[in-house]
Amino acid sequence: MAVLGVDGWRGAWAGALLEGRTVALLALSDVAAVLAVPDVDVVGIDMPVGLSDDGVRACDVEARSRLGRAGSSVFPAPVRAVLGARDYADARRLSVEATGGRSLSAQSFRLVRSIAALDDALGDPPRDDVVEVHPELAFRALDDRVGAPKSSARGLAQRIRALQPVMDVLDALAAAPPGLPAVDALDACAAAWSARRLADGVAECVGDGTRDARGRPMRICW
Repeated sequence: MAVLGVDGWRGAWAGALLEGRTVALLALSDVAAVLAVPDVDVVGIDMPVGLSDDGVRACDVEARSRLGRAGSSVFPAPVRAVLGARDYADARRLSVEATGGRSLSAQSFRLVRSIAALDDALGDPPRDDVVEVHPELAFRALDDRVGAPKSSARGLAQRIRALQPVMDVLDALAAAPPGLPAVDALDACAAAWSARRLADGVAECVGDGTRDARGRPMRICW
């Protein structure tokens, strides 16, 4: 059984194809390339899938609470109306109108193009094999000693140590595509571990069980 973990990377995507302990890192140009990876049972993607029409998603609130000081790594997902925004000012206006007053952070706006591309590619009806995940939830489930920022040497080592018992992460990093940053590669590996747990039926999720206007669950799993 093969699963794919995916993390956004500079307008493209970092992928981690996991089968048994073997993991191969991939540079994927767009969402179509992500969904075209063959013979994959589950795709775990670090990007919002289910989108609220009018407010904050319960899964974002719960994920931030679970992560404590690292909760800032969970950006609030934009409301669906924002996907059609012309620019940041328009996105803020649409968000305020849809939510009754809540604007949109610059960090969340930087994800809008990728979220919209994923939303379009998934189509209808909802797909059960593409699931939203968050690497930091996975890392802390793997090893509660993970706590340093992922951009630091300590944080990098902590995440590699967390992944080593479940996959051959050092071999994957040694053969990574040129230019792929270590932080994105490791996040993709954590997403792949979450995808395997989903495939095995043992994953944990946060969310209130609601679905969005396109029938997609608003949840984050690991």
